[in-house]
Amino acid sequence: MRLALGLTQHQLAAHCTAMGRPMTNTALSRTERAHRRCDIDDLVVIAEALGVRATALLPAGVCPAHPRHTEADFCCRAQGVLLG
Repeated sequence: MRLALGLTQHQLAAHCTAMGRPMTNTALSRTERAHRRCDIDDLVVIAEALGVRATALLPAGVCPAHPRHTEADFCCRAQGVLLG
């Protein structure tokens, strides 16, 4: 999504920092490659900096509003994704 918007890691990290969540491009790079845990605070600010909902950054198939998925299903899947 970052690339589709034409943003570098430096630019996105700077946006996140300006929004009050200090982030380096190294931390962002590690998060993108799943070499660093992405906590909910990071997820929310990255999504806001990209101009999308946080759920847009979760893997396909995880949809908390879908009637087939319970809240517990969503939380468990999201936790597995975010914790790497």
